[in-house]
Amino acid sequence: MNSFTDSFTINGITMTAQPVCRQDEVLTPDALAFIARLHRATADRRQELLQARRTRRAEIAAGQDPRFLRETEHIRNDPSWRVAPPAPGLEDRRVEITGPVDRKMTINALNSGAKVWLADMEDSSTPTWRNVIKGQLNLTDALERRIDFTTDEGKEYKLKPAGDLPTIVVRPRGWHLPEKHMLIDGEPIAGGIVDFGLYFFHNARRLLAQGKGPYFYLPKIENHLEARLWNDIFILAQDLLDIPQGTIRATVLIETITAAFEMEEILYELRDHASGLNAGRWDYIFSIIKNFRTRGPRFVLPDRAQVTMTAPFMRAYTEQLVRACHKRGAMAIGGMAAAVPNRKDPEANTNALDKVRADKTREVNDGFDGSWVAHPDLVPICREVFDGVLGTRPNQLGKLREDVTPDDRALIDIASLHGNITEQGIRNNIEVGIRYIESWLRGNGAVAIHNLMEDAATAEISRSQLWQWIYARAITDHGEIVTHEWVEELLDEEFARLERFDGDRFEDARDIFEEVTMARDFPTFLTLPAYARYLTEARERTTMEELAAA
Repeated sequence: MNSFTDSFTINGITMTAQPVCRQDEVLTPDALAFIARLHRATADRRQELLQARRTRRAEIAAGQDPRFLRETEHIRNDPSWRVAPPAPGLEDRRVEITGPVDRKMTINALNSGAKVWLADMEDSSTPTWRNVIKGQLNLTDALERRIDFTTDEGKEYKLKPAGDLPTIVVRPRGWHLPEKHMLIDGEPIAGGIVDFGLYFFHNARRLLAQGKGPYFYLPKIENHLEARLWNDIFILAQDLLDIPQGTIRATVLIETITAAFEMEEILYELRDHASGLNAGRWDYIFSIIKNFRTRGPRFVLPDRAQVTMTAPFMRAYTEQLVRACHKRGAMAIGGMAAAVPNRKDPEANTNALDKVRADKTREVNDGFDGSWVAHPDLVPICREVFDGVLGTRPNQLGKLREDVTPDDRALIDIASLHGNITEQGIRNNIEVGIRYIESWLRGNGAVAIHNLMEDAATAEISRSQLWQWIYARAITDHGEIVTHEWVEELLDEEFARLERFDGDRFEDARDIFEEVTMARDFPTFLTLPAYARYLTEARERTTMEELAAA
C-alpha cells in the first residue's frame, strides 16, 4: 500500500485519494459515520459470502451441477407470501433506460421519456475516485434541479419539468468490488456500501419529500444469503436515519447462473423491500461460462452473436423468472437492448431497430412488466411495444405464467444450443475486449462498438469465451483448433489494426486483456486487476489470491 502521505481520517474512515472538487459535500462527517456503521456491521459476513462463492464455484468445477435447493423447498411451496406492493413511482416500469451517472448522461436519461432511469454506478461506470464522487453529486444535483449546464460549444443541457422525469433507481457496485480509497482499519470498504450508503444518506428524505423513495438495483447476487445481507443493510440504514422500514425498494438482477436456482428465495429474503427481478442477460451468459468453463464440450458456447434470447436455456431462464416474480407480486423486468442507433447508416439502423422491436415483443408477450434500453432513441420503440400490450394498465402482474414449470435441468441445458465458433468470432472478442478495457481505463465504462453498447459484462463474455475455447481446444467451423498460440497471433493482428490516438491506453488494455484471457489462472472479474493496477492511488500489484477473492 502507499504511505498515505496525503490521506486523512474522518470518523474512522481513512481517505487515500486526491480530493475531488466538491467532495466535502458528499463526504460529510455524518455521512462517513453512517458508512462506517454499515461497514462494521457487515464486513465479516461479506467476506464469508465471498468465500462461499469460491466454494460453490469449486464444487461446480468438480462436476456438481446446481439444483433447486432442498433446504428452501418450504419457501417455494408456501403459496401465502408476497413481496411488498409497488412503491410510489415503481407501479409502471414499462421502459427503463440505463447508463452511467456522468452529468450529460444524467440529463439525457432523465429527459428520455423512460419510466425509470437505472443510474448505474456499476458495469457502465469506471470506478475512478472522481466518477464515484461526481456520480453522487450529479444525483443530488439532479434531485435539486441544479444540474443544467452549457457546453463550451454552446449546447444546452436542461432538465424537463419534474412531472416528466423518470423514477431514479441506483445500481451500486457488486459485493466483489472494493473501494480502495476508503479504508477502515486499513481494509477497504465494499464499493456497494459506499455507493448505496452515500446516496441513501444524502437523498432518502429528499426523495420521500418528492413523493418517491430510495430505490436500488442489486447486481451480481449469487444466492439468497447475499440478498439477506442486503436486506439487513436496508434495515440498519433505515433505523439509523429513522426512516420507516420498507421505504427502500430493491430490484435484483438475476445475472448469475447460481441465482437463477434461487429466484423465489431471493425475493423472500428481501420481501419487505423487494420490487422485482431483472433478466440481466449479458452477465448471466458470462456467469455460465465462468462457472462451467472447465467442464468440457457440454458447456462450450458458440460465438457470442449466436447466443440469443431464443436459445433454450435462455428461454427457460426468462420464463421461470416471470413466473417466480408474478407468483409473488414482484415486477419482472426484461434485458438490455444494446443496439446503438446509427443515423449515418439507414440500413444498419433499420436492422438494429427491427431486432430491438422483436426482442421487446417477445418479452412483453412472455409477461415482462418492462424492459431496458441503453440509448434514448430506443425508448419510443420499447414504449410502443409495451403500450400495445399493457394499454392503460401499469403492468401485467396478473399474468401468472402458471403454464411454466420450474425446471432446474433446463437452466443449464447448454448443449441444446447449436452454433459455431468462427475465426471472426474470436477476432470480435479480442477487439471488443481490448477496446472496452481501453475506454474503461480512461474513465468511460459504457462504449459503443460496432453499433452495440458494450459494458463490463459484454467484455467479460469476450475474454471468458476465449479462455474457455482455448482450455477446451474447441474447433471452429473450418476445423481449426483454438489454441493459445493461434489466439495470440490473432491478438497481434487485431491489436495492430486498432486506431491509436494521443493519450490512449491500449498498451495497458492489452496487458490486462492478456492477463484475464490468456493466463492459466482465471480472474473472476476483469475489473479487479484493472482497478487495482490502474485506478487506485497506490497502484499496488494485486496478488492472485486477491483476484480469486470475489
